[in-house]
Amino acid sequence: MKKRFTMIASGYLMLIRKEKILLSRRFQTGYQDGKYSLPAGHVEDNESLKKATCREVKEEIGINLQPEDLTLAHVMHRKESDIRMDFFFTVQAQGATIRNREPKKCSNVRWFPLTRLPKNTVPYIRAAIDNYRKNVIYSEFGW
Repeated sequence: MKKRFTMIASGYLMLIRKEKILLSRRFQTGYQDGKYSLPAGHVEDNESLKKATCREVKEEIGINLQPEDLTLAHVMHRKESDIRMDFFFTVQAQGATIRNREPKKCSNVRWFPLTRLPKNTVPYIRAAIDNYRKNVIYSEFGW
């Protein structure tokens, strides 16, 4: 039987509050350390994409979300050393208490204006946020 190609799926949260977005600075992860990214994570075996995103958000910033809280904002087909499908969801932050629950992986969690992201934002994250602002649902990065 022919072996089918597989790719990694990840869910990302674009937490929005009054035209600002929550970003976290990567720290001691071995990937893009010192750069800002979004709360995110990989889908585990036998886990839906939205449930994986909710789980990761709780682990990283302490917010309890339900899958129905997430609105799909952007999908990115991305090539680095492997092939990935990245799904970006939005939620409006309404009084949510944000905490950095992974200080060994994240050195800072902060709000930034959607139109003025820090220079040290992970490049594909910047592209996804820019596409969200332009209402572009699908993009490809790194090909």
